[in-house]
Amino acid sequence: MINNVAILFYLKKRTNSQEEKIPVYVRITYDGQRTELATGQKIQPKFWNPSEERAKGKSDAVNKLNAELNAVELKINDTIRYLKDCGEELTIEKIKNRFQGKTEKPIMLVDVFKEHNRKVAALVNQEFAPATVTRYETTLKHTQDFMLWKYKINDIRVKQIDHRFISEFEFYLRSVRKCNNNSALKYIKNFGKIVRICLASGWITINPFLNYKIRIKKVDRPFLSREELETMAQKTFVSSRLEQVRDIFLFSCYTGLAYIDVQKLKRSEIVSGHDGEQWIFTSRQKTDTPSRIPLMPYALGVIEKYRDHPQCEMEGRLLPILTNQKMNAYLKEIADLCGIDKDLTFHIARHTFATTVTLLNGVPIESVSKMLGHTNIKTTQHYARILDLKVGEDMGALRKKLQTP
Repeated sequence: MINNVAILFYLKKRTNSQEEKIPVYVRITYDGQRTELATGQKIQPKFWNPSEERAKGKSDAVNKLNAELNAVELKINDTIRYLKDCGEELTIEKIKNRFQGKTEKPIMLVDVFKEHNRKVAALVNQEFAPATVTRYETTLKHTQDFMLWKYKINDIRVKQIDHRFISEFEFYLRSVRKCNNNSALKYIKNFGKIVRICLASGWITINPFLNYKIRIKKVDRPFLSREELETMAQKTFVSSRLEQVRDIFLFSCYTGLAYIDVQKLKRSEIVSGHDGEQWIFTSRQKTDTPSRIPLMPYALGVIEKYRDHPQCEMEGRLLPILTNQKMNAYLKEIADLCGIDKDLTFHIARHTFATTVTLLNGVPIESVSKMLGHTNIKTTQHYARILDLKVGEDMGALRKKLQTP
């Protein structure tokens, strides 16, 4: 006997039926809901015991009929146990369908993940950057590898994803994949979007991320100092390709644009601002937020230098930028030639704009946040926390004031 479930066998005579034998039905009641099913058995009313819900007598026919009803009751109970063991939300309709063999196709995690990734890929350069597709595809691969490593399976029903699954996935990313804290949690965060899709679609009812804490560790982002900027700007390169990479990198240092935003920048996005100076009016690829950036003399010089570059004229772009991978490879060579002991990547230019170029020169953090296209000023405040140099300068000025008689 299963709690909250009642099973009742009874005779159900059809209206105006003249048959001697009457069909035996079973009524299943669960949580106030009920359904009736035909058992396929018939019996004369005089041989039926309503209190026992079975046929009475000791004949072979009676014993056979009772055995069939016992089998029906056992199948109903097994059906309910199966649904519970699978984590299904128990309803009278699901009990009925499962009993009759009308099973729903289970919703599988990999199928949901692949469908999500397909839709993201279809919206590349409209709502998503190509890197976003790569990030979700990598998360899917890590998820598949984890299931094979931990459970020896290639897929799992979304209803089976629980808090333990997510905790074990995080452990796998940290231990087997050797991901650092923030990388591991970014993959978990991507996985969380798939879980939210399942919740919104009604495929799962309990959020497995309940009570799961994502703790991103704040990291100090490298940036170039004023001296390093000047060294790089004044360096003469034998290779024109290195010179081109240096120029575009420094353009980003003085505009704060990320690689993808420099790559897609068009000449039409250079406009005259309200102050009569040249500005960049564009939108960030990552967040689709507007960025309005006044152009500094060095950035204007780079634009003018490459105005007639064949790649710019042919593709309608502002600057002849290489792929991100090639830019980063050349930047490492440039760092060596300039004596800069930092792992130079293109994204360091954006950090340099936020720190050395703007905040260290007294530009209000609200203005810096707007030019960077940040949707939350807390993101910009992170740069302000790492500026020990600025703190030193400010306290030095205060020290001089206090020493003045």
